[in-house]
Amino acid sequence: MAMENAKLHDYTAGTAVINGHAAPSELLPAGTEAPDFSLHVTPDQTLSLRELRGKPVILAFYPADWSPVCGDQMALYNEVLPEFQKFGAELLGVSVDGVWCHRAFAEARHLHFPLLADFEPKGAVAQSYGAYRRADGFSERALFVIDKSGIIAWSYRSPVAVNPGADGILQALQDLPK
Repeated sequence: MAMENAKLHDYTAGTAVINGHAAPSELLPAGTEAPDFSLHVTPDQTLSLRELRGKPVILAFYPADWSPVCGDQMALYNEVLPEFQKFGAELLGVSVDGVWCHRAFAEARHLHFPLLADFEPKGAVAQSYGAYRRADGFSERALFVIDKSGIIAWSYRSPVAVNPGADGILQALQDLPK
């Protein structure tokens, strides 16, 4: 029993371990200033969050290109992109995959929004948002809506095997002050 209780409070490199299984990290909550970052979109082009100040930003962290759930999630966001744009929002997909993998994935899926490579140091941006699964080596399936002034207005984590859809994002965008 003492060993089981010890596991409830064991932390391994930032990831809680409960009964021998990795527990989800704590996402940054609404009201928190969104950590700035600069990530590669292409091998020679980066995008920083501060460049988008003045408009809402949707950060969609996902585990990996080419996985079935991630492919479906990104395809859905591509379909509803015009709805996001009605709010003036910029959508950014973020995973630990590299830029070449992102490029092939975006071309194959005909995606019309940037995929950012949180590749090296691996998962650093996801970690700063509380959205990195260190034990697995990839990002949580986590969503953030950031307001025009750079404050997180909404955050949500979906189980890794579940597509979170777009309803929460759309509601969060609708709830932003005009």
